Amino acid sequence: DSYAKAGFARQIGWGHRPALLLVDVCKAYWQKDSPLDTSANPAAAAVPTAIRRLVDAAREGQVPLIWTRVVYSEPDMSDAGLFLSKAPLLRVFQTDLGDWMPGLEPGEGEIVIPKRYPSAFFATDLITRLQLRDIDTLVICGVSTSGCVRATALDSMCLGFRPMVRV
Repeated sequence: DSYAKAGFARQIGWGHRPALLLVDVCKAYWQKDSPLDTSANPAAAAVPTAIRRLVDAAREGQVPLIWTRVVYSEPDMSDAGLFLSKAPLLRVFQTDLGDWMPGLEPGEGEIVIPKRYPSAFFATDLITRLQLRDIDTLVICGVSTSGCVRATALDSMCLGFRPMVRV
């Protein structure tokens, strides 16, 4: 409430060219044998259906879709840096749990951004891809609003893109 009174809660509104940015939509978050499984929470279990609706609407409206996925190329995950020390569960992304959710996969021509850290911007080419397409607004959806979605939304605004997140 004090932030709102101070003027920090203002909305920035939409730009002229949006894209849908899907953050880490993979099996790890909705598969019972995964240490990251959220499906026991009814709200979390409903997320894939909500994301499918967003994806369908974006495709129908010819809004660009950009997918992120966690990818570590080093077998020992040394490319995860300190993040692995903080979150050893990241090892799930070296298994099939890092694969796309059935029915929620990138379509032909849709951008896939491999990432190693919470923000889709950090150490990736996302900025360049957005600039080349004149995209100024990102509708950001994913699993962890307090984690990777938040990190991406904050970096988005700091880099001059309008983040739209509904929680």
